[in-house]
Amino acid sequence: MNTNEAPQNAQVAQSDQNTDTTHTPAHRHAPSHRRAPDVWPTFQAHDAPALIDFLVGTLGFLRTAVYEDGGRVAHAQLDWPEGGGVMLGSHDPGAAEWCLEPGTFGAYVVTDHVDALYRRLTEAGVKVLREIADQPYGSREFAVADPEGNKWSFGTYRGEPRPDQR
Repeated sequence: MNTNEAPQNAQVAQSDQNTDTTHTPAHRHAPSHRRAPDVWPTFQAHDAPALIDFLVGTLGFLRTAVYEDGGRVAHAQLDWPEGGGVMLGSHDPGAAEWCLEPGTFGAYVVTDHVDALYRRLTEAGVKVLREIADQPYGSREFAVADPEGNKWSFGTYRGEPRPDQR
């Protein structure tokens, strides 16, 4: 199943606060100086529940919605507290037309708290792929790997304004 579709007969997993995510969508409106999340990266995991726990409990994503179907994660939405988010689900090799091999995903995540996040993740023993460093284009960033091998880069670079916003 496509990781950005909710199945019709899915059971909704409870969030850490035991909130039914079916009836309380967590629409987060970013401050006006930030872009709305128009693009939602998607990926799949061999052990989606464990990866969700890592992304929420260790990296700091927010568990917005998790839909289970037959013992697998059919769709999950995890929001980044500072804006944007990702969608993921259990690996489904039968869906070859829309299937990414687990561990092949990479994302850049913007944060204003890059040094504190780096300290927290290194103290937690997360595998660091690239040490924190200032970049020539003005960003301060680092990169880590999640337990499935996906690559996550965190930094302060917010991108350049679109031509129509200059």
